[in-house]
Amino acid sequence: GSARFRNLIKAEDYDSALSVALQQVEVGAQVIDINMDEGMIDGVAAMDRFTKLIASEPDISRVPVMIDSSKWEVIEAGLKNVQGKPIVNSISMKEGEEKFVREARLCRKYGAAVVVMAFDEQGQADNLERRKEICGRAYRILTEEVGFPAEDIIFDPNCFALATGIEEHATYGIDFIEACAWIKDNLPGVHISGGISNVSFSFRG
Repeated sequence: GSARFRNLIKAEDYDSALSVALQQVEVGAQVIDINMDEGMIDGVAAMDRFTKLIASEPDISRVPVMIDSSKWEVIEAGLKNVQGKPIVNSISMKEGEEKFVREARLCRKYGAAVVVMAFDEQGQADNLERRKEICGRAYRILTEEVGFPAEDIIFDPNCFALATGIEEHATYGIDFIEACAWIKDNLPGVHISGGISNVSFSFRG
């Protein structure tokens, strides 16, 4: 998120923070991403308060709200308040299937769509085969074990920095593109998201 929004939340100026979200919708934002992962604030309390405010503002709540956090308790604080279909960003198998299934079931309980990272117990998928393996496994678990609607699954197959000068990174771009094609061909109904700005991550000053 922006430094301005972060500072407004830290100052507990929620009315001004709400105006930032409204401005984004007015200029064409199709999703409002809310992240309260800041060491100087109570993320659960901030997410709870801000999502309640958004729910009371029809000009903002008409677009989907993405609850974005690395902490499940913060995500759930937002899910309890969001009107319409929220999007959870994100869950993964980083800490194993049991936690993944538990969080997926809670997402389904709240009617949320979910971003699923290509990440498992062995780490992030950094080549085509690993992306296929992890996304295929996650799809099977979500659709067969959890009963998750395929159209509510959004895979993020990991977009990494390019032109780093490291030989092992030379195929990162084509691997990402081919993984997207494989997902669309083999995992029917799902959507794809990618952090395209990561392509130039190594070169930002």
